[in-house]
Amino acid sequence: MTDQATKEALEQYAGVDPAVADQQLNEKVGMKLLEVTPERVVGTIPVEGNLQPYGLLHGGANAVLAEALGSTVAALNAGADRAAMGLELSCTHHRAVRSGLVTGVATPLHVGRGTITTEIVITDDQGRRTCTARLTCVVRDKPPGA
Repeated sequence: MTDQATKEALEQYAGVDPAVADQQLNEKVGMKLLEVTPERVVGTIPVEGNLQPYGLLHGGANAVLAEALGSTVAALNAGADRAAMGLELSCTHHRAVRSGLVTGVATPLHVGRGTITTEIVITDDQGRRTCTARLTCVVRDKPPGA
């Protein structure tokens, strides 16, 4: 999926404000979205540039990837007239990564009127699970004019 197609899908289905679409943390960590549907969102980040002092992928980078992918799933399922915002994120870091890309796959576990919970599985270039995350988003009606 192209970056432009991704932005258009998020604006159309998730109600993402085009004025802030290019000001997201996702860009700073080098995230690329590969697949964007309400059933599955896939994205990558490079390890390089997202390291902690010991030369390993920073756990916070895993959290950024997980929250971005899980929030996208939630926003797509909430609809354009509602807003999904992160309520709780938990990450279990299973394996260190020193180079390459990590890929996250977010799938919905629960889609309700008030909350949406997603599971995000992050793997390294060899397909080994490096992190498992769970994100719960609260879903609210958007205020008038938003």
